[in-house]
Amino acid sequence: MNLLKDRKKARSYREFLYILPFLVLVAIFSYYPLYGWVYAFFDYKPPFPLSMDKFVGFKWFKSIVDSPTKINQVLKVLRNTFAISGLSLMFSWFPMVFAIFLNEIKSKGYRKFVQTVTTLPNFISWVLVYSIAFSVLSSTGAVNSILMGLGLIDTPKLFLQSSNNVWFRMWLWLTWKNAGWAAIMYIAALSGIDEELNEAARIDGASKIQIIWYITLPSLLPTYFVLVMLNLANFLSNGMEQFYVFQNSFNKEYIQVLDLYVYNIAMGSGGYSLSVAISILKSIVSLILLCVTNTLSKLVRGEGFI
Repeated sequence: MNLLKDRKKARSYREFLYILPFLVLVAIFSYYPLYGWVYAFFDYKPPFPLSMDKFVGFKWFKSIVDSPTKINQVLKVLRNTFAISGLSLMFSWFPMVFAIFLNEIKSKGYRKFVQTVTTLPNFISWVLVYSIAFSVLSSTGAVNSILMGLGLIDTPKLFLQSSNNVWFRMWLWLTWKNAGWAAIMYIAALSGIDEELNEAARIDGASKIQIIWYITLPSLLPTYFVLVMLNLANFLSNGMEQFYVFQNSFNKEYIQVLDLYVYNIAMGSGGYSLSVAISILKSIVSLILLCVTNTLSKLVRGEGFI
């Protein structure tokens, strides 16, 4: 009996050592940077160190809404953030449908080819994505060259400088980059569906569409709901890289999301303390959203994801 307990204890220690490097990485890159929140309570001016005579308390938090101009600016940023996150949430079913159609391809080689081609863009940086966009859509790019060569337009169209449909265009680029990678989770879930269910449905005369509708989709919905709720928890986090490389003076009013706004305040105008204060508020709201979505998960699915 004691020997069995010792073996279990040794196994527990060994399994803990397996995950220890990942815990260290999380502590270094996720928790240690939280020390920087202290800058939100000081009137920080680099490169001088912090000192108590520059302690200002909640001054920077109050300054976010201390004038109609700032309130209007923050509301525009939140509008852009909510619009782009809302589009992503509205079309969150797209990777699931893509995975289903990919799974229906009979040729194994062709299926792997399509999956590889659609997954590779996820590993391309947004700088390279913008380079592709510039080569194709700039005033001297491929699209304008073709249209002018065919005589359809007289002057180049400024696709990248246009302020029209900015949110939708950003969603298209994001989908092109991430759709294949996002489908991997659903492809894994598809492999877990019992093939006997499909065989029984075929014997009963069910069509391919009926099998997908009554067997495949219900099997994928638990995975879909978990991913949707995780996206809800990160509703305010659009990332900064995509919008940073695509922003210009023509579309800045519609492309500046919260993460990019924080970056522009810190690096553009030197408002480090203000940018940290906004980041703290964003983190608090994101934590609240995480708790709310976890509660919704328990109500809808009977279990939470944390």
